[in-house]
Amino acid sequence: MAILREKFIDGCDNKDIDIFVLSNKNGMTVKITNFGGTITSMLVPDRNGKFDDVVLGYDRLEDYFENAPYFGAIIGRHANRIENSRFEIKGTEYILNNNEGRNHLHGGNKGFHKVIWEAETVIIDNRECLKLTYLSKDGEENYPGNLKTTVTYSLGEDNSLRIDYFAVSDKDTVINLTNHAYFNLSGHGSGEITNHQLKLYSDKYTPVNEECLPTGEILEVSGTPLDFTSMKPIGIGLLSDDIQIKLGNGYDHNWVLKVSGTAPEKVAELYDPESGRFLEVYTTKPGIQFYSGNNLCGDKEAKDKIRYRKWGGLCLETQYFPNSLKHKHFPSPVFNAGKEYKHTTIYRFLTQ
Repeated sequence: MAILREKFIDGCDNKDIDIFVLSNKNGMTVKITNFGGTITSMLVPDRNGKFDDVVLGYDRLEDYFENAPYFGAIIGRHANRIENSRFEIKGTEYILNNNEGRNHLHGGNKGFHKVIWEAETVIIDNRECLKLTYLSKDGEENYPGNLKTTVTYSLGEDNSLRIDYFAVSDKDTVINLTNHAYFNLSGHGSGEITNHQLKLYSDKYTPVNEECLPTGEILEVSGTPLDFTSMKPIGIGLLSDDIQIKLGNGYDHNWVLKVSGTAPEKVAELYDPESGRFLEVYTTKPGIQFYSGNNLCGDKEAKDKIRYRKWGGLCLETQYFPNSLKHKHFPSPVFNAGKEYKHTTIYRFLTQ
């Protein structure tokens, strides 16, 4: 079905901000705004055919201008944390803005979640797609290089939302893009996700310190609350006394994926027994950050006048490992000038 374009507001920074509605023959719809490339709504059927919005977000555009939880947004240039807000490429040190204590988080003070993307609809492989493009200029947030970035969203007839990422810079730089959607498969305002069941196709994770920065270790999940090698309820681990759960105030960790990187492979499954909704995650990226919404505190009214509380939604962010610029044995997000960054992530919804 054709992608519909709806006006959000006129003329912010002399650019219009719109909502784009992607839909398929099954009735699934996804709404995305070119402000931050943000997924604002995702209507998905349950086992009885009832549709609910399964992503957290706001009704008003103004609330996305701040968007402290990063609801539904594209994250860049570098998703997750960079220790001490600095990195080095070929002997040159770059000092970034610190926006989480001494560290740099999710692209800085004005990351990709706070910019207006150029939007157009295109046909790729017989699928109508929303193509978003943004030129991050050399020095933006103190990153090197003019970085041209394209993110393409498409909705399949199998209820899969595909996100294709592409970027290239004219200088050596770092690139690590993701989407920060918060999912609640019972419906965005239904309360805690503790009864959701999760499986991660990974037997290793990167433990964190008190700043939620990976220490550089890569450890086995076996015998820990971070073992999701088989489907289990999330809430069990959230109540654990394990030091990693304490340090993250819940789950806020990266799992090491066994993917080839050449084509999307299944890396996660999420199931809500109440609604019967089932989410599969496929990606080409080497890591996945499972964040259990630990910092949601109900401080702001969101969609449908809901105030999201702790554990009210969860994120499954596909990306390069956090703090990988410090730990050289982690997969590197450094891309030389002219080298193309290409990755794909797919969120596919089913019922059972």
